[in-house]
Amino acid sequence: MSATILSWSLLIAQILLGVAMAIASFRMIRGPRAQDRILALDALYVNAMLLLLVFGIRTGSTLYFEAALVISLLGFIATLALAKFVMRGEIIE
Repeated sequence: MSATILSWSLLIAQILLGVAMAIASFRMIRGPRAQDRILALDALYVNAMLLLLVFGIRTGSTLYFEAALVISLLGFIATLALAKFVMRGEIIE
């Protein structure tokens, strides 16, 4: 019984994370300001990372966990660089 519940909950989590990624993509395209687009990009990479983690749990492969770690590191650096660019107009001082 618990394997069935786990399987269904992972499927529901994947569907909801896909919907959240679609909503974040919509906000990134239609954002009224640059700050909204940066926050949407941040939400998009977090949702992508979580989707990979859920997929890794579902398949039992550790490769997805490593890919999620790389996405989280690159997404964090990209968010910092974009936020600094919006605030100051330059990335490297």
